[in-house]
Amino acid sequence: MKTQELLSLLKEHKNQFLYFEYQPNAFVGSNYHITEVKHVKIDSVDCGSQTDSWNETIIQLWESPMETSAKNPMNAYKALKILTKVAELKPYDLISEVKFEYGNAKFHTAHLFINDFEIQDNKLILKLAHTKTDCKAKELCGVPERIVAIAEATACCSPETGCC
Repeated sequence: MKTQELLSLLKEHKNQFLYFEYQPNAFVGSNYHITEVKHVKIDSVDCGSQTDSWNETIIQLWESPMETSAKNPMNAYKALKILTKVAELKPYDLISEVKFEYGNAKFHTAHLFINDFEIQDNKLILKLAHTKTDCKAKELCGVPERIVAIAEATACCSPETGCC
């Protein structure tokens, strides 16, 4: 989801509580805070010597140990107010992909993208997912389609694939 799409979604559903599902049936605690918004420029070179660049908006979520008894999370309006304040200080690249940085004692810290969203009663639920690493230069590295299918199935890559 692009940054502008998230801002529009929050505005459209401003009266609903904002939930984050970071794994199926696992939610960020209702005691979360938005603690940082990062405007990130990625400038990369892949293993096939191809260059690329793009921007990302990364929103950090943190569960406050002082508020573990919170019954409801912030509503979408409060999140929108925070993100609007950030835009006043540092403008967004509105077409950049938005990701959430989150981790807790049971889940490693990761950058998660919005895979989907759902409206249930008075809840706006953002369904987050993680991206697996990938070789962007499969053709240049000579990674045969069969190896790609095996690598995707086993989530590993062996030295025989020809990729660095």
